[in-house]
Amino acid sequence: MRGDRPYLDGNLLMRAIPLTVTALAAALLLTACNDSGGDKNGKSGSACDTGGVSVQIGPASVAPAAGDTGEVPVSITNQSAPCTLDHFPAVVLAADGHKATVPALKGAKAQKLKLAKGDSASFSISYVRGKDGAGNALAAKSVTITLPGSDAGRSFPWKYGPVAAKADGSGPDASVSAFQQVGD
Repeated sequence: MRGDRPYLDGNLLMRAIPLTVTALAAALLLTACNDSGGDKNGKSGSACDTGGVSVQIGPASVAPAAGDTGEVPVSITNQSAPCTLDHFPAVVLAADGHKATVPALKGAKAQKLKLAKGDSASFSISYVRGKDGAGNALAAKSVTITLPGSDAGRSFPWKYGPVAAKADGSGPDASVSAFQQVGD
């Protein structure tokens, strides 16, 4: 030892410098990212918004008669900066002043999907057709879809017949599946 400092020979000092530089570079790279997985401006990991995606409904497998089950596929294609779908979409059916929120499919697990510009994802709305004119059926005229993390929804005509109520009367006999990546 020389004075109060431990003595480092030339070989040990030469090995310590690259490790320090590597650790410093890694720390700098990590500070450029945020929790959303994007760059420091949040552009790669921000939530997808209905204004930045195209939405297509159908073609549907329409329930032909009361008590039958139908399925309405919904496709979303990102038209702007990379974004993330993280949870289920919010789906609301509306008919003559009445609104009903469609719950997530029981047991389904949402997955986090990152969509680059041009990437697509889809989900399905499954429903049980109600009897025309029945008091417990929702004669839906429109469906509003809001992407997770977004405040703005987009409405579309509902052309698939009335939606039956659940047996316990707690809402529409319908459900929304989780997002699935489309393509490779």
